[in-house]
Order: sequence, then C-alpha cells, then structure tokens
Amino acid sequence: MKKVLIVGAGGVGKVVAHKCAQATDVFSEVLLASRTKEKCDAIASEVETMRGVKIRTFALDADNVAETTALLEKEKPDLLLNVALPYQDLPLMDACLAAGIDYMDTANYEPPEYPKFEYKWQWAYRERFEKAGIMALLGSGFDPGVTNVFCAYAQKHLFDEIHTVDIVDVNAGNHGLPFATNFNPEINIREITQEGRYWEAGEFKAIAPMSVKCDYDFPGGIGSQPLYLLYHEELESLALNLKGLKRIRFWMGFSENYLNHLNVLQNVGMTSHEPVMFEGKAISPVAFLRSVLPDPASLAERYTGMICIGCDITGIKDGKLKRHFIYSLMDHEETFRDTKSQAISFSTGVPATVGAIMMATGKWKRAGVHNIETCDPDPFLETMPKYGIPWEVAELDPAEAIS
Repeated sequence: MKKVLIVGAGGVGKVVAHKCAQATDVFSEVLLASRTKEKCDAIASEVETMRGVKIRTFALDADNVAETTALLEKEKPDLLLNVALPYQDLPLMDACLAAGIDYMDTANYEPPEYPKFEYKWQWAYRERFEKAGIMALLGSGFDPGVTNVFCAYAQKHLFDEIHTVDIVDVNAGNHGLPFATNFNPEINIREITQEGRYWEAGEFKAIAPMSVKCDYDFPGGIGSQPLYLLYHEELESLALNLKGLKRIRFWMGFSENYLNHLNVLQNVGMTSHEPVMFEGKAISPVAFLRSVLPDPASLAERYTGMICIGCDITGIKDGKLKRHFIYSLMDHEETFRDTKSQAISFSTGVPATVGAIMMATGKWKRAGVHNIETCDPDPFLETMPKYGIPWEVAELDPAEAIS
C-alpha cells in the first residue's frame, strides 16, 4: 500500500482526490495540498461524504522548493502527483529530487512570462532523476496522456509502422453560459492564441493561429464537428517515439460563439501576456481576465452533453494500409454524478490517477524522466475503465482520413 501527495486543488485536483480515494487497494493514505487550504478542505469533505475516505490537507506554496521539500520529508509519500499549474512543474521536480520522491504531472512546464509549450526544460532533468534512482512521469492527463497511450497501443498491437496521427478533441457539451473556458482560462487561452504547429517529414511546420480547419464525424451521437489545428505538447514526444511516422497533428473543436468571444477579447488586448500599467501596478491582461471569467469547476453542475477525444491513425499492418480510430467518450452528467465534476476535468483527473497507480504498483517503474508513451500501454488501458473512462477501437476507411 502506498501514500500519495496530490498538489493542486482545482477541478482536476478534485477528480484525482476522488479517484485516489477510490483506489483503496493501492493507496493507504491520500494527502492534498494547495496554496489555498480551504479548497483542499472542501474537496476532502466531499470525498469523505461520498466515499468514506479521509484525506489530510495542507497549505503549500508549490513555487517554494524548500517548503515542498520539507512537506515531502515530513510526510514521506511514495509519489507526488502534480495537478497544479504548469508553471510549477520545475519547482516540484526540484523538491522531489531533494527528498527522493517519485514525481508525475499532466502537462509540460511553461514559463510564466510567455507561452512556450516544450519538454526541453523537463527533459533536462533526466540524468538527475536517473542518478537519484527516482522516476518522473510526464503528461499523464488525457491530451497529453491517454492520447500518447493510444498511440503506444496502436504501435504495439495495430500497426507495423504508423504513418499519420490526427489527435482530435471535441467538447460537444453545453454549460448554458455566454462564454467560459473548460479549464484554467489563462492556460486555455495561451494554447489557442499561440502559433499553430504540426510535425511532418521530420520537422515542425508553423501556421497562423486557428487558420486551418476541418470537419470530423465523431461517434456517440456527436456527429460532424468543426475542428481547428493547434499545437499541443504531446506532438513533440510522439514525433520522436513513433516508428515510421510521417505526420502528426492536433485538432480541437470550438463553437462559433466561443470563437466570436475570443476574437473580441483579442481585439481589445485582453488575451495578451504583456504587462500593462493599471493604477500604478503592472498586471497581465490575460491573468486579469482569468479572475473575472467563471471558475471552470463551477460549470460542472450546469453541463450536459458529451466529449470525445481520440487518435485517428493510419499506417501499415501486414503490408496493407490500415486506419484505426482509438477514442473515449465521456458524458458531463455522468462525470458529475461520479465526482461532482465536468467531463473535461474528469478526462484529466482519471488518467492522472491511473498513471499514479501504474507507478505505485510497480507496473511502470524506471529511474529517470519518461513521457508516458514509452511505458507499456496495456496495464494502463486495462485499468482506466475501472475508474470511469472506457475506450474503443474502430477500423475506418484509410481513404477518408483527414487530408
């Protein structure tokens, strides 16, 4: 039995707390820490009411390496599960190195001052984690995370070589509000307003933000949805780890209403990260915007409808061109009944828990820093449905793949 420390008490942190508490055969004790202890206490109270499991909570400044190290040395968890902000990945990795504790996260490090979605900062820790004899698992959310595992599964079981991957992500649900983001507004807006990129023929190619669009027919009654080509961090590691790859892209769905609001906000400068002076203080417009938009966790009770995330993959098997779509469907109302959370938070929190279970049970245990697709996909995909996310594989016509 293992002890896990969860850092982060937002929407994803709540799901992780619920699911780690559900895994009583793996975790004997669950700890939850965040800058705002009151948020941790509210989650702990909910988990105890719904699952009968007590969670101990702590106030923690995740930017403060010494403070985190002291907590790790005092409590001696087997794993630090990071679902805080991406800006805090490196301080938390430093604390894990200092205390000799395994580490995992759901998103790559981002410098606070500008949007730069790259793994280089965390990959630079490889030798230090290897020498310390501890493991860092990177990107165990859904995308990145499950999408990487789907690709690893396809490489292991469905293809002799993979030629193209199109990762598709759509939220076809409705929260009834004029405008809101489904996870941290600052991170969400950083993602979609940056330059788009995809990998093809051995290099990344850049496009203007939101300038390439396609329509994709989703299963589960969702149907045809407009998708836009974005850059997403899993492209960087998958381009290195998939044999025979010729092209990999990431697509996300946005409603016309969402894009109209976003365009207005961009036009008036509210999506900028550059500080402006306001009443004698320098503030970031997008950080201010985050403070006035609805908390993504507050959307859960309002949400109806489905989300679908998957990998549309083409390649060669036994000398023949094949195409498979590996995907998961989640229902907002079902995830609310399970964890009082909307499906977007659920889709990240469950895989984070499953990744933690893989590490805690020794199914994934290697010193160093590892992206999730380098681990065996089978035990992960066997475990994930037990915690609320099923997955399917559909064979499709290669001639109808996204061009």
